Amino acid sequence: PQVSIIELGRELATLIMLLAVGLASGKRLQSQIGFALYAFGLWDIWYYIWLVVFIGFPHSLFDWDLLFLIPLPWWGPVIAPVMISVLMIIGGARLALLEERGFLVRPKWPDWAMLATGACTMLYAFMSNAIASLPSSVESLNDLRPSSFLWSIFLVGYGIATYAIWRILYKSLDEPAMHRSGRN
Repeated sequence: PQVSIIELGRELATLIMLLAVGLASGKRLQSQIGFALYAFGLWDIWYYIWLVVFIGFPHSLFDWDLLFLIPLPWWGPVIAPVMISVLMIIGGARLALLEERGFLVRPKWPDWAMLATGACTMLYAFMSNAIASLPSSVESLNDLRPSSFLWSIFLVGYGIATYAIWRILYKSLDEPAMHRSGRN
């Protein structure tokens, strides 16, 4: 029981730290979110690199891992969160660069809905066994490793999220402030 509480606290502290990095690094909300996403993506990839260096795990990107415990245990092959991390790095960098160039991202509600749908679909692929066994204790949920990963569901969610991010970062931009005022 204490290990589960300690692990949940460590995960929450990590999320707070990565959010703080974003808040401290950006000038406005757009770049703060961008830097937080960028930091989270880098942290996640480097976490696995250092696991390989120190303990020899994972042996391949398709090895299973207990990825996260918040809000329920996430199980999946290492490559799945790495794919999400790559999206976070690219999207976070683009958000920050756009702000630096004077562009503000103005997503419309369908873009937000699409992004939420993609994210929830991917989360379901990670947490489907934990969801199916509710209500349950945290300790017993940690033991629920699926026998196979829901790749089709994950990839549909990943595709939806990727398309939403592309629309948000390339199609929902306000013109730079200097163009709005008529200056070149």
